[in-house]
Amino acid sequence: MFNIVLYAPEIPANTGNIGRTCVLTGSRLHLVEPLGFSLDSRMLRRAGLGYWPNLDVTRYASWDEFLRRNGLAGGDDGARGQGDGAATAGNAPAGTPGLHLLTKKARRTYAESTYRDGDFLVFGSESTGIPEQVLAAHPASCERIPMLPDARSLSNRDAWAAHEASLGDAAASAGAGASPLARQDICGNFVNVDDWRISALNLSNAVAVVLYEALRQTGFAGMGAGA
Repeated sequence: MFNIVLYAPEIPANTGNIGRTCVLTGSRLHLVEPLGFSLDSRMLRRAGLGYWPNLDVTRYASWDEFLRRNGLAGGDDGARGQGDGAATAGNAPAGTPGLHLLTKKARRTYAESTYRDGDFLVFGSESTGIPEQVLAAHPASCERIPMLPDARSLSNRDAWAAHEASLGDAAASAGAGASPLARQDICGNFVNVDDWRISALNLSNAVAVVLYEALRQTGFAGMGAGA
C-alpha cells in the first residue's frame, strides 16, 4: 500500500480525482493543511463520485504533524538510492518507508527511484508546489516528472511574464535572501532555482504517473486479471 500526500492542495476536483485513484489502487491519502477548500465541497465529492466514502484519508494541521504522526520526524528522510533500493540519507533501514518529494526543481526523475510498499509520494499545491524549505530539508528525496521546457511547450509563454513573478517560492524568496535550495545544492540534486518552469502537469495526472510506476515496481499486488 502506498501513501499519497497532498501538501496544501487548492483545487477540490483534483483532490477528488486523486481520492478515486487512491481507492482503486489501495492507497492512503494524506492531506496537509492549509487546504484551499472544504472536504464537504460539492466539486470534491463530484470528482470523487461514489469512491470518496471508501477512501482511507487523514488530515494534518501542518507538515511537522504529518512527519511526527507517521514516524518520519527523526531527521532522516528515508530516501533510497537508484537501482538496488539501498537507503541513502541518514542510512535508514531498508524497511523504512521512504519519502518521494515530487518537484520541478529536482534533477533526478521519478523513474530513477526505487519504490517500496508503504512509501510516501508527496505532491505540492497546484500553484506553488512543495515549499523550498521542505525540499531543502530532504534533498535526496526530491524527484521530478520529465516535461518539455516552456520554450518548447508554451507558445504563449511571454504572456505569462507578469504572472510568473507571482508563482512559487522563487518569488517569495526573492525578497528574503538566497533560496534555501541554492544554499543547499547537494551533489547537483537541484536545478538552478532561478530557471524554474511555468509548465506543469495537472496534479491528479502527476499523482497517477508516479503512483503507477511505484505499483509497477512492486508487482501490481492484488491487481491481476483474476483478482
